[in-house]
Amino acid sequence: VQLQASGGGLVQAGDSQELSCTASGGTLRTYAVGWFRQAPGKERELVAAVSRNGRITDYADSVKGRFTVSRNNAQNTVSLQMNSLKSEDTAIYYCAAKASALATYIYTLESSYGSWGQGTLVTVSS
Repeated sequence: VQLQASGGGLVQAGDSQELSCTASGGTLRTYAVGWFRQAPGKERELVAAVSRNGRITDYADSVKGRFTVSRNNAQNTVSLQMNSLKSEDTAIYYCAAKASALATYIYTLESSYGSWGQGTLVTVSS
């Protein structure tokens, strides 16, 4: 499956932004999905993960209560709603997919994911 992340841009601190991850060349319903980000000079980190059926999610501590991951398997998309954005959220955001036999399993390790989108830049100005 090929992934395309979109929705990035320049926003003000405190604003909201929604990122989308759209799949092509296959159905996303058989994949668990993760959103990762890489800030300048830092390693890539997991931001949010969602199970195949969308019922199980997990978040980095830094975004808990502000970010929400959801998916629409019928439309082959996974979204990341980001609220109360901070300057430290500035990063390139990537979506990634992992083929999963388990509908309620999430994956938190970057090495677990085999398919990656190209990334979308989110810049939060203070």
